[in-house]
Amino acid sequence: MRGAKSAKWVAGAIVVALAATACGGGDDSAGDDMNKGKADPNGIVTAQLSEPQNPLQPANAKESQGSRVLRTIFAGLVDYEPGTGKLEYVNAESVTPNDDSSEWTVKLKPGWKFHDGTPVTAKSYVDSWNWSANIKNNQTNSSWFSDIVGFEDVHPEKGEPKTDKMSGLKVVDDNTFTIKLTQPVSYFAYKLGYDVWAPLPESFFKDPKAFGEKPVGNGPYKFVSWEHNKLIKVRKFADYQGPNKAKNGGIDFKNYTTADAAYSDLRSNNVDWIEQVPTTALTSYKTDLGDRAIDQPYSAVQSIVPAFYTKQFKDIDPKVIQGLSMAIDRQTITKTVLQGTRTPADSYVAPGVLGYKKGALGDIVKFDPAQAKKLIQEGGGVPGNKIQIQYNADQDHKPWVDAVCNSIRKSTGVECTGDPKPTFQADLDARDNEQVKSMYRGGWVLDYPVNSNFMRDLYGSTAAGNTSGYSNKEFDKLSSEADKASSIEETVAKYQEAEQLLAKDMPAIPLWFYKVNSGQSTNILGKIEYGQDGDPIFDTIQVKQK
Repeated sequence: MRGAKSAKWVAGAIVVALAATACGGGDDSAGDDMNKGKADPNGIVTAQLSEPQNPLQPANAKESQGSRVLRTIFAGLVDYEPGTGKLEYVNAESVTPNDDSSEWTVKLKPGWKFHDGTPVTAKSYVDSWNWSANIKNNQTNSSWFSDIVGFEDVHPEKGEPKTDKMSGLKVVDDNTFTIKLTQPVSYFAYKLGYDVWAPLPESFFKDPKAFGEKPVGNGPYKFVSWEHNKLIKVRKFADYQGPNKAKNGGIDFKNYTTADAAYSDLRSNNVDWIEQVPTTALTSYKTDLGDRAIDQPYSAVQSIVPAFYTKQFKDIDPKVIQGLSMAIDRQTITKTVLQGTRTPADSYVAPGVLGYKKGALGDIVKFDPAQAKKLIQEGGGVPGNKIQIQYNADQDHKPWVDAVCNSIRKSTGVECTGDPKPTFQADLDARDNEQVKSMYRGGWVLDYPVNSNFMRDLYGSTAAGNTSGYSNKEFDKLSSEADKASSIEETVAKYQEAEQLLAKDMPAIPLWFYKVNSGQSTNILGKIEYGQDGDPIFDTIQVKQK
């Protein structure tokens, strides 16, 4: 990586992009009480979690809850520093492209062990990726391997796989392997920081299903137990070889069915961190928590997404979706219902990501009831003159869903109601099984800080993140051209061009950009540090001695 001019430019460009929304923590703004006391290296952090959708396998979590746990158990090849975007080697000693970034050589740091004591080798990565890409294994993120030569042989569009190995992966020795891509991808090293690229021990392949209930990783924490819908426990792995050794003794991930219950436990110090303050407490949580309150941006966007496989949206004129977008008063909803904790979206790409362009979507995200009505009429109207917005009720989405529906109803006369699912897991299952009745709440958090992650990985016809049935051959072609570009600058510019195509086609209606509006208990020493994905950097959290 460091030997390639284009790769160095990647790092520099991403540093600039992330500087605007750097997420911090652990600074001098923490109150005296937060910094008083000594750290207990064996103290346990308690954190909010919803039930993961799938078994805990690295390529089987495209949602935030399973991913939150997997990132503690597994360590990948690379990561990047929050707020700077600088690439960090974790299990990798180096990740080096050839001249046109179509082939990459990975060298591992020797001596790493899985939690069962077996060695982490080049074969651990190659076998993991081959298994995860194989269509027979039904991994939700298998499309992430589609850049690799031979992917179509293990994951054909139809029929049985021709082989169980991608020809583009070669083991050179115990600590070296090569990756041959179908075309150049200048930012490929950054993609390798995502969960899907983690290694797997030999024990996994003996019983993948059982492994998903009790995973064995190579990360800073080892798995202990999973009491479904209640609690997942991980504990510090004493022999971890990476740069991010845990400063606490482990994490108890506690399941909550409502945001209000989680917030109540936070105020009572029965949980140390919650994902989001409920809407009912947005006006008071900073007073309630004082210096322990968190209010800072991160790179994520909230949208409502049409289910294009339904009769209602299958052959819809994009003008109708544009009209629905212009019927939403984002400014008022973010200021009143959401108490200024969100920023109206003006792009499909979140701020802090390389390629975010302010105002990219122009007027289609501006509130204009008259134009909204006109566009809907020109597009032939909303079939049935009614829409539903599916959301998960275990987080506090109902207030804003109701507000969005009220705005659409008053602006256009189109009836709009919420369609709550009891849990995030149930919500995701409905999406994956194409059971959404009309539209659904979509939230996308960065996996790596380049605009392709908010474009190709979400709206590409075969992308794992695309659960709406959206498909546009012209967009797929532009994405392919963007990835082939000789520099990250050209790649980003091509994806910005592709975004203008999406603005006309409307695969989703962006609503607003997220902030972390959360808090921490009095059990934590100092301020919690956050990543650009809005989650705590759990291994840096220190628990006070009691």
